[in-house]
Amino acid sequence: MKRSDGGMLRMSTDAVDAVSSDLKEVSNAAKKLVADAIKLGGLGFGTTFLEWFAAFAAIYLLILDRTNWKTNILTGLLVPYIFFSLPSLLFNFFRGLVGKWIAFIAVILRLFFPQRFPDWLELPAAIILIIVVAPSLFADTVRGDWIGALICLVIGCYLLQEHIRASGGFRNSFTQSHGISNTVGIILLLVYPVWALIVDFV
Repeated sequence: MKRSDGGMLRMSTDAVDAVSSDLKEVSNAAKKLVADAIKLGGLGFGTTFLEWFAAFAAIYLLILDRTNWKTNILTGLLVPYIFFSLPSLLFNFFRGLVGKWIAFIAVILRLFFPQRFPDWLELPAAIILIIVVAPSLFADTVRGDWIGALICLVIGCYLLQEHIRASGGFRNSFTQSHGISNTVGIILLLVYPVWALIVDFV
């Protein structure tokens, strides 16, 4: 039997076509993998960024409440909001030895030297105290889950409707000089839980 050069050429062309088609499939799969990884990483980064943003918005509202821009909203609800939305880096820092010392000093000052314990320190001390003493069910499970995001969303919605009611309507909450900063701060509280719930369920 004689092999013709045309058969060898045809066979090598078919092999090259098969290999190039396999390489294209591998290339497409790798591109899709990279795109999906970037998409998922981007969602995670967005959630982390918004978590920091929401925690600082809540702290901003606490600071505003202690200044001459005081509002009628129940700022005590910002304590559980901060507990559930504080980024893990800060949460673990305050849950450790540093937070225990801060909580210990705050309790001692409040118990034995109440005249030296300023009113504006009550809510920050409550935040640290709750972070330190919270059971692991709340600190580790609920806080990082969709339940924590849902609690933050409920708190944000309640604070927004109370602020709008106290301002005399939606339009007044944006037109009054003291109201607009509070309105923007409260609306910023809603961004993180909505995003976290969307990412959690998608």
